[in-house]
Amino acid sequence: MRFTSLTDEAYIALTGLTDYAHDIINPTLRLGVTGLSRAGKTVFITSLVNNLLNGGKLPMFVPHANKRIKRAYLQPQPDDDVPRFAYEKHLEDLMAGDDRHWPSSTNRISQLRLTLEYEPEGFLARNMTSGIFNIDIVDYPGEWLLDLPLLDLSYEQWSQQALLASKMSPRDEISKPWLEHLKTLDPNADEDEQEVQKAAELFTQYLTDCRSDEYALSTVPPGRFIMPGDLAGSPLITFAPLDVSGSSKRGSLHAMMERRYNSYVSKVVKPFFIDHFSRLDRQIVLVDALSALNAGVGAVSDLKLALGDILKCFRPGNTTFINAILGKKIDRILFAATKADHLHHTSHDRLENILRYLVEDAMQRSDASGAEYDVVALAAIRATREQVIKQDGEELPAIIGVPEEGQKLGSDSYDGNEEIALFPGDLPDNPKAVFASDNPGLEKQENGFMRFRPPLIKNQSSSIHEAGFPHIRLDKALNFLMGDRLK
Repeated sequence: MRFTSLTDEAYIALTGLTDYAHDIINPTLRLGVTGLSRAGKTVFITSLVNNLLNGGKLPMFVPHANKRIKRAYLQPQPDDDVPRFAYEKHLEDLMAGDDRHWPSSTNRISQLRLTLEYEPEGFLARNMTSGIFNIDIVDYPGEWLLDLPLLDLSYEQWSQQALLASKMSPRDEISKPWLEHLKTLDPNADEDEQEVQKAAELFTQYLTDCRSDEYALSTVPPGRFIMPGDLAGSPLITFAPLDVSGSSKRGSLHAMMERRYNSYVSKVVKPFFIDHFSRLDRQIVLVDALSALNAGVGAVSDLKLALGDILKCFRPGNTTFINAILGKKIDRILFAATKADHLHHTSHDRLENILRYLVEDAMQRSDASGAEYDVVALAAIRATREQVIKQDGEELPAIIGVPEEGQKLGSDSYDGNEEIALFPGDLPDNPKAVFASDNPGLEKQENGFMRFRPPLIKNQSSSIHEAGFPHIRLDKALNFLMGDRLK
């Protein structure tokens, strides 16, 4: 990588070896949770923790189903320089009765340590292991992950890629204001802060519009432009692509943009890779495939490209002593299509097959690494229930839930209190059909894909704290990600 030196690689290897040695004494799994905005990362972690803390219904999570997990509890996180995942606040948001709402989206890295006390399988395991297992959950925006390829791109290469992408459908419609302004810029003109700020503002608006419900596009690096956090207003995220090639002239607009791009890569992207990403053991990538399907072929194609880029960022491989010396590898990666509760269960397998098709090519390229991959359709918190309804004499598989305030379906607008029955449409049997221009896909909705409120927990004191949140296949995800480590 262009911005990683031999010193950086040595540091990564030393950190990986230290973690490996520590895990022998104090078994720990560093689980990365990521996904593009609105994929449900915060909800996934909150439900995972809540179900394990409170003995939720997890029949496909084998150690839990076999009653070998004796106790689960939270501990202080191991990394003092990483913010704590606000589990209690998110739980409060979800359980606020009539005021319940989905927690705010992930916009920075955070961490939480969940410890399990369990009964190991077999005589040797019971006598050679402590029966204590730590899960360090590392939550980070998927947009940050899509920044990692920038480590290998010069400013000129990134500019050309960004310009090429902006001229392809459907981006060509969204990018017009920025591209029109770009025509007025002379890369060889003297550096000008006002010009740079204007270009960065229009470029950022273009990236933001790409992520709207109407387009639901996924590849939008640099990620901090739409999730700036404490970098808002900083020169580190005040730059934009220029139509340039070759070296820049000292003191020019080109040189100013290039310097800020290089600073972004070296001071923002590189530390994330070295300090956090390179230390992960396993990874789940949450994918809002339904929004892409609802937005059309362009969004689905862009999502396929983004998932391929994401898989390229990982360091897949077996967990071995040799790999620890060379730098820690991620040995299991799970791609999860979220919001499965927005479909009837008869379409869940189809959603899974579509996601598998989207990542299939990228997974085949990585098979030789020794890492394991899988896909699953899930809902970390189930917001709907199912029912068969009659419409024009036909029986239709429907879902029932409470749409969020302001959601629309045709001429109907909802207040956040009314429960409705909705036929969400059928997904195609053949996943390749999602790339067909005449594929109807899901029922199109005036204001994007319908959003439902969290389920109302009527008896908070007993129901949720004894059974965890209702879900769809959260247990299957847990078993793939950590079931083998609890034997």
